Amino acid sequence: MRAYFNKLLNSSEQQKTLPLIYPLLIALTSGAIFSLALAPFYWWWIAILSPALLYATLHKRSAKQAFGIGWAYGFGLWFVGAFWLYTSIHVYGDTNAYLSVLMIAIMALVMGLFTAIQTWLYRRFFPETPLTFAPIWVFFEWAKTWVFTGFPWLFAGYAFTERLLDNYAPLFGIYAVSFVVILLAAALVEVLRKRVFWLIPSALLVLGAWAVSFIQFVEPKAEKPLSVSLIQGNIPQDLKWLTEYQVKTLEIYANLSRSEWGRDLIVWPESSIPLFQSDIKMFLSAMDDQAQSTHTAWVTGIPYWDLEESKVQGYPMYYNAMMASGSDAFGLYKKQRLVPFGEYIPLSGFLSWVLPALQNDPSMSGFSQGASDQKPFNIKGHHLAAAICYEVAYPNLTRRNAVDSDFLVTVSNDAWFKGTAGPLQHLQMVQMRAKENGRWFIRATNTGVTAFINEQGHIVKQAPTDQKAVLRGDLPAFEGRTLYNRLSDWPILIFSALLLLIGFRFRPRKVDVSFKSRR
Repeated sequence: MRAYFNKLLNSSEQQKTLPLIYPLLIALTSGAIFSLALAPFYWWWIAILSPALLYATLHKRSAKQAFGIGWAYGFGLWFVGAFWLYTSIHVYGDTNAYLSVLMIAIMALVMGLFTAIQTWLYRRFFPETPLTFAPIWVFFEWAKTWVFTGFPWLFAGYAFTERLLDNYAPLFGIYAVSFVVILLAAALVEVLRKRVFWLIPSALLVLGAWAVSFIQFVEPKAEKPLSVSLIQGNIPQDLKWLTEYQVKTLEIYANLSRSEWGRDLIVWPESSIPLFQSDIKMFLSAMDDQAQSTHTAWVTGIPYWDLEESKVQGYPMYYNAMMASGSDAFGLYKKQRLVPFGEYIPLSGFLSWVLPALQNDPSMSGFSQGASDQKPFNIKGHHLAAAICYEVAYPNLTRRNAVDSDFLVTVSNDAWFKGTAGPLQHLQMVQMRAKENGRWFIRATNTGVTAFINEQGHIVKQAPTDQKAVLRGDLPAFEGRTLYNRLSDWPILIFSALLLLIGFRFRPRKVDVSFKSRR
């Protein structure tokens, strides 16, 4: 690899003689190693090395070749980086092992097209410079939040959660962090090509990350902290929805909560109640009475059947929801972002043979999408902005919910991915959302990682994974708004668009000629 990398940095004449197989293999490998920069490995420097190698392999390549190189990188990125899906597909989806791997490979091929199109556009329309490579990378990370309903995973900026560069998050969000990471990666290649002037902007970006850390957008309220208890039931996923285990599940959560009544807030995780609220009225009433008598607020994840809405629509309206009850507590939140193959199965009749075990899972029966204008929970005079599981992967959704909140709360069930990197990568996203919005994040999960995360995105306390646990904390409410919370992703997207427009306007004419000659 070292010999090849040296050749990449040599003259264009040498470039033309290199067989395409070499950049394809390097791109595939560099994409495959990217996830080592994220949890649970945290080798942040790979988030620099991996895109740097991609940038180097694209040097003097045609747009057609760049498409193949980018696709190889994207396939390696997603096949390895999202292989934690294997556990949910094979173990809990009861799908054949070979078919499970094939499904992940198909997913990687589809998601790899993002990078393929990205690199094709880069080499087709823009000059070779970090100032075009970084902004086009940002646009394609942003696209992953809405194309194909979105799969916003494996962003470069997450490698720097709790590391210097994440100080840009309260200003301009995760895409700004990714922009800096990719610019530094491409600048490294330029420096190795003896264009040492790229050391200056690189140093300024790192220095800027240190400088902006002194900007304080938010401050704690002059109120006593909120005492919170998080309940982690550790219910096995293969038992969770079995009819004969439903009462046992409720007993586990009720028993774990017994010593916590009297605190300000108790939170149960996503779908910790495995029954619709309409089927369990007596239990909910008893829990509300217990909470009222001990002056405690109670928030729980629960599948919610909106009976009135169902009458209007003429068919059942089911929601993956959170509800609040008890002392000085009210609110209902319906999940806005649903997971394909996780909360509903597209073309379920056609695909029933692919995931047979999931067809009998009530959580897969077809949830509806919650409205985008839902209000935060009101808990003891505080506003808690909610997010359910996968929703915290969407920066702007979390930002929008966080407006006018004192805390952020998320519930999740990552038991689908037990023993994989998925839950820990998920936790990194929660940390980044806390930093972007300047609020403490309360995170209750079924199997882990249950945690309290402060307004700087640092984990203050967390429960052990894969065991029953109660996590207690006293959390300060915060006020004020970060720049990102006010302006959303627009500043970094507009800045990136301007760089690309300038790059397109002043691109070398010989680049256009070279492409025309290849047609």
